[in-house]
Amino acid sequence: MLDKFHEECGVFAIYGHPEAANLTYLGLYALQHRGQESAGIAASDGCTVTCHKAMGHVADIFSPAVLGTLSGYQAIGHTRYSTTGETALGNAQPFSVTCNKGRIAVAHNGNIVNAGDLRRELERQGSIFQSSSDTEVILHLVARSRERTLAGALREALLELEGAFSLVFLAEDRVIVARDPHGFRPMAMGQMELSGGRRCYVFASETCAFDLIGAVYLDDVAPGEMIIAGPGGLERERYAPEGPRAYCIFEHVYFARPDSYVFGRSVSGSRERLGRLL
Repeated sequence: MLDKFHEECGVFAIYGHPEAANLTYLGLYALQHRGQESAGIAASDGCTVTCHKAMGHVADIFSPAVLGTLSGYQAIGHTRYSTTGETALGNAQPFSVTCNKGRIAVAHNGNIVNAGDLRRELERQGSIFQSSSDTEVILHLVARSRERTLAGALREALLELEGAFSLVFLAEDRVIVARDPHGFRPMAMGQMELSGGRRCYVFASETCAFDLIGAVYLDDVAPGEMIIAGPGGLERERYAPEGPRAYCIFEHVYFARPDSYVFGRSVSGSRERLGRLL
């Protein structure tokens, strides 16, 4: 049985910063309100993907000693919403595996409504699952793809998914993020200026994560868009046509922090306008 709904999770990703894991920790700390059950970070130094996750709060999980084991210039992180579903370390994210596309990790915020059907089909084909989370389905779809590149395999997998998702994906030398064609769940993109004119790219469920690390909000990841931050710079593409927009109203009413911008709008401003209407 799949895990229950967990729409309120928080995700964070960063590419191109020597302190990627430390900044991911700070980003997750700012997103702690989106999930208090478990948290995890996966980081890569260009050759090796290292992952650490545990039950509990972000500040309790990631001590300086733990963060010291997560080296590299790119990382992704996840903080999980406490639900009525199965509470177990096996469902904590990111999920990390080694497959024919290399060592990869993934974390996501949302709910894949056809995950049960996809899982049953994958199991009939011989896939073995380690968790009850719908997120693990994505990894199996990528691993079984006959596409030669990771981006191609992920593109193919995304087209099989139905529902709501904001996805962060970590490979050995790049970060890939994607958003569902309807834009149900939020995903913002930011930038940090480093010495020597270099740029660092960051992605998060809410812009409050950017404020804590000094990143500048640039844009939202568009519905149906996949963005690759890697050695070749920033590549943006549509993996699917944008569908009718269906932003989750609870992001502005309940999920997000009032000092965040979600779906390109101020959360506090939206709440003030809703109050006037009431």
